[in-house]
Amino acid sequence: MPIRLTLFFYIRLKMVKKTLIMALLALCVSLFAETPVAAVAAADTAKSAINAAAPSETSPEADDEDDAFAEDSADETSQSTMTPLVKGKTGIVSLDTLPVNEWDIPTKRNSLKYAMLFSLLPGGGQYYTEHYVRGGFLTGFELLLIYDIFFNRSFQRDRLLERAATFQDSVQFFSTRMLSSPRDSIAAYHSKRLEFLERVRAQSDKKMEQEDVRKAELAWLIGIHIYGIFDTYGIWYNNNYRSYEYRDMKTAVLWALLPGAGQIFNRDFGKAGLVYMGLLGAAVSVSTSQNMVNYYLDRKHLVEKENIKSEEYERISERVTYYRKNRNTYIWGAVLIYLYSIADAAVDALLSDFDNPMHLAIAPNFDGGAQALLSFDF
Repeated sequence: MPIRLTLFFYIRLKMVKKTLIMALLALCVSLFAETPVAAVAAADTAKSAINAAAPSETSPEADDEDDAFAEDSADETSQSTMTPLVKGKTGIVSLDTLPVNEWDIPTKRNSLKYAMLFSLLPGGGQYYTEHYVRGGFLTGFELLLIYDIFFNRSFQRDRLLERAATFQDSVQFFSTRMLSSPRDSIAAYHSKRLEFLERVRAQSDKKMEQEDVRKAELAWLIGIHIYGIFDTYGIWYNNNYRSYEYRDMKTAVLWALLPGAGQIFNRDFGKAGLVYMGLLGAAVSVSTSQNMVNYYLDRKHLVEKENIKSEEYERISERVTYYRKNRNTYIWGAVLIYLYSIADAAVDALLSDFDNPMHLAIAPNFDGGAQALLSFDF
């Protein structure tokens, strides 16, 4: 008996939930849409209110005109409400009139020469082809990297060189005193010399690490710029030669064995730029990380001859392990990017005769910011 009661109440609760959901949907529809019956009733109410307010000034001809106007308004309202909503529209004028920048919209600027010339500037090709949001992201990233590479890193390097120069002078001073001092003072001067020598080596370590980061950032900056050029050409190509002809998946996979060629075969030039950006950044990061491993291994061998139990030896061993992990991470990243490019080329070729079901748009919201809209067509 208790089991039956439990099932009974569970079914009743499900029915109540379903009823509440249907009621909420009906309420939303009534808020954003006006039915023809309600429109006619509203027109009749307005007409009766006008007649009641001024009964002595109306005439039979005016009544006929008011009736005709009310009927026309009701017909227009009925037609507007019965018309299905356009794809991507809400039916609310204040929302539908907002400017929307979609990710891949056709533009009127179809000059290949000007598009490629503007693409030499950070985000310039996207600005020329009216893709301002995409161009803004590229401009922001590239300017940030340019500042860090050519201004911030240079300033930090100069500071390190100034500090190292001061410590080098101290090392030279105590080395000279060791040669000209009595034998009982050599140990004290040698201890001071080693102290300042360690500081010089610490500044050298920081300089090498910052140089490693600077080279990696420079590679990513070049990769982002390459993506911007490829993406600009892809925008121009889609504006003029967009097609949905079927492409052979086997041929696409064979082309994809060459990095980025599968995306070019599928006419996805922006994706090809992303592949080249990722592979270039990963390859340079692997190289710089390996250089740091070699540098710290040399430092490790040098410290081994002096004192293998020192704190400096442990710190250097940790840095060797750290940069080895970084190198291996970037190697795996490059492999994953390459495998993804092959899979992406195969999928795009398989679905090449279908229109893109995904649409991405960026529009402002009521809070003064922006919102991303992602829709799928079924």
